Amino acid sequence: MGIYIEESKQLFHLYNEQISYIFKVLANGQLGQLYFGKRVPEKVDYDYLIENYYRPSSAYVFEKEYNFSLEHLRQEYPSYGTSDFRAPAFEIIQENGSRISHFTYESYISYRGKQPLTGLPATYVEEEEEADSLEIRLIDTLTNISLTLSYTIFRDYPIITRNARFENKGNQNCQLTKAMSLSLDLPDANYEWVQFSGAWSRERHMKMHKLSQGIQAIGSTRGASGHMHNPFVMLKRPETTEFLGEVLGFSFVYSGNFIAQAEVDTYDVTRFTMGIHPQNFSWLLAPNTQFQTPEVVLAYSDQGMNGLSQSYHQLYRQRLARGYWRDKERPILLNNWEATYFDFDEARLLKIAKNAKAAGVELFVLDDGWFSTRCSETSGLGDWWANEQRLPNGIQGLSQKIENLGLKFGLWVELEMVNKDSELYRKHPDWLIQTPNRHASHGRNQYVLDFSRAEVVEAIYQMIAKILQESKVSYIKWDMNRNITECFSEAYPASQQGEIFHRYILGVYSLYERLIQHFPKILFESCASGGGRFDPGMLYYAPQAWTSDNTDAVERLKIQYGTSYVYPLSSMGAHISITPNHQVNRKTSLKFRGDVAFFGVFGYELDLACLSAEELVQVKEQIQFVKKYRSIFQKGTFYRLQSPFTHNTCAWMVVSEDKKQAIVGEYRVLNEVNAPYKRVYLQGLQPQWHYQVMEESGKSIGSFYGSELQQIGLITSDAASGQAMGNQVLPTDFWSNVYLLQAEE
Repeated sequence: MGIYIEESKQLFHLYNEQISYIFKVLANGQLGQLYFGKRVPEKVDYDYLIENYYRPSSAYVFEKEYNFSLEHLRQEYPSYGTSDFRAPAFEIIQENGSRISHFTYESYISYRGKQPLTGLPATYVEEEEEADSLEIRLIDTLTNISLTLSYTIFRDYPIITRNARFENKGNQNCQLTKAMSLSLDLPDANYEWVQFSGAWSRERHMKMHKLSQGIQAIGSTRGASGHMHNPFVMLKRPETTEFLGEVLGFSFVYSGNFIAQAEVDTYDVTRFTMGIHPQNFSWLLAPNTQFQTPEVVLAYSDQGMNGLSQSYHQLYRQRLARGYWRDKERPILLNNWEATYFDFDEARLLKIAKNAKAAGVELFVLDDGWFSTRCSETSGLGDWWANEQRLPNGIQGLSQKIENLGLKFGLWVELEMVNKDSELYRKHPDWLIQTPNRHASHGRNQYVLDFSRAEVVEAIYQMIAKILQESKVSYIKWDMNRNITECFSEAYPASQQGEIFHRYILGVYSLYERLIQHFPKILFESCASGGGRFDPGMLYYAPQAWTSDNTDAVERLKIQYGTSYVYPLSSMGAHISITPNHQVNRKTSLKFRGDVAFFGVFGYELDLACLSAEELVQVKEQIQFVKKYRSIFQKGTFYRLQSPFTHNTCAWMVVSEDKKQAIVGEYRVLNEVNAPYKRVYLQGLQPQWHYQVMEESGKSIGSFYGSELQQIGLITSDAASGQAMGNQVLPTDFWSNVYLLQAEE
């Protein structure tokens, strides 16, 4: 690992054993992009990668020269309007109205380790030897604004992180109206664009299409990363599969408005940009102020999409998530929401908790409805004190009683929101995000608090901190159930209204940071109507997230499969709920629901008293299974084997760090009649080892070499292949099997 710098050529080469990233200073002082991909040797000269030929109808930088047009050069952080007509990485409006900037190379520094981003989430290192960093400083001499491009390459991952920082050292007020965290020009367009999109309750479905000339993009202008598009994109070669071929990954460590865009020009050069969405964004860059962009995590794999995912999983699990719970086994929880909704009192909660404890649950979570006058979604948000009519002993008393049962206690909050029917709103109606003299839209009868204002964040902190200090709270589910509309803050002048979306997210981050610093042993789980803010920015503060409000196991196959392309199993809240399911009214077996939920952070969303005696036995067995194997689910290497987006079946597996154990999940959505024989090709095993393969029940299937299971496959044919006879069990719709693999000594 290292950073090779050739001073005479002003060439910069970041490399480790897996990848290289090369750029240099061009003839006009700007930076040119030369190469990103599989490791290549350090060389003094890579100038042959600068391709720039005379093209009619182009503009040229130097007088009487026709071989240097920015329109046809691959650049590192491009601007618009000085012979490049493609989408720029940034835009600065100066006092005279000009939008033209010219940032030229001034200096660099390189160092071991990685610096944090003040006020922003980012990946990190624990030892300096884990990474090398490079900062390139450029200057626009007319405005005296400096631009610092920061790069970090990790020793153990095929990953580079990027961000940019603008600093106004001049004497005029400027408006920064676009500031991407990354721009990467690629030499061709032979890629398939892969995004993960959907809506509430069907988040992160895999969508794919071939790049074509023009612009293709996804993003959010909702104030949150959103259910609709996740801030993650892959560019893969058409021939790339899950296990073979080249793929690039772009993941944005941010929770607010974003854009991910690929522009293919008429010569098939691809420009990929990612950062804060420029719509409704501007930042007053006054003298002696600066703006820091969030981080993009750029990854490369020549071992297919699974290889790319595993790099992200390891990095995000170990060097994005942090704190007390990062490496600890997560508790099995039961949440009361789908069991009671708003209809509960202390006695009913304690009854549910006692049944949960008897089954082996470790954490009881009290969801919405515990505070102020909250008996429906119309009131109470913003007033963070216990509803004493429901909880006469308050959260302090209830949490102590839960602990006395031998359970830990968790609590739901929605700290960023307020109802108009609340004490907070009656005292501070100006604390809403709303535009003066305009109608204010509502969502779920609630409004968004102006977290761009420090005094608002402080007030919320004081209320929730009092609860946490007085009570025995071990877990917080932090929800967020509506997006920002009529974005305006009464605390800022007109020239800074474009900053509110970003300042809001900075306020959310600051509250998270303060709470996790003051209450370091509380396990935080982020939530936004389920998956509406499931992004790397949140994982920096909360090591797990509620993957989706949709708890139907069939729908969860696609949701969890899509989520796994960038996020580790340790981040995915995956719970068993009642049947018929409350989102889709589908009936599925308790076994099927459990077999899906095992591959995530496991829990329940129901009242166990509603289950039969036979089902309660199953619940206890599920909990015992998770307790035995949760370390593998949380820390093992995950492989996607069969996609529910293209098949009636789905399969995945997780392999322990030492490769001695593995767990395979196989799922069939609809049953088949007289079906083909089936087998699943496993991954990640030691080829020369023998593995004993067992069904979840403990029944042995046989002993096989790892190479057999990977090359020949695990045969999973059942009575659906033909017609059931004798004692054969005929599968049904929504059928699943879990297989356990143990290496033999």
